[in-house]
Amino acid sequence: MIIGIPKEIKKDEQRVAMLPDGVEMLCRDGHHILVEKGAGQGSGFEDESYLQAGAELVEDPQEIYSRAEMI
Repeated sequence: MIIGIPKEIKKDEQRVAMLPDGVEMLCRDGHHILVEKGAGQGSGFEDESYLQAGAELVEDPQEIYSRAEMI
């Protein structure tokens, strides 16, 4: 399954929907994870952490919404 993690768009909302550890677990189970660049920064997670966990970083949230089977 392709799972998308976009950046939060609400004002003053710093949380991210999935931590790098969760991405790693889902990737191990055979899922493909799309993470919008900068999605975890407000929570202290850099893009590199998501890459190391196995995610694909994408620039545009529209790409996540067009490709992901689940958000």
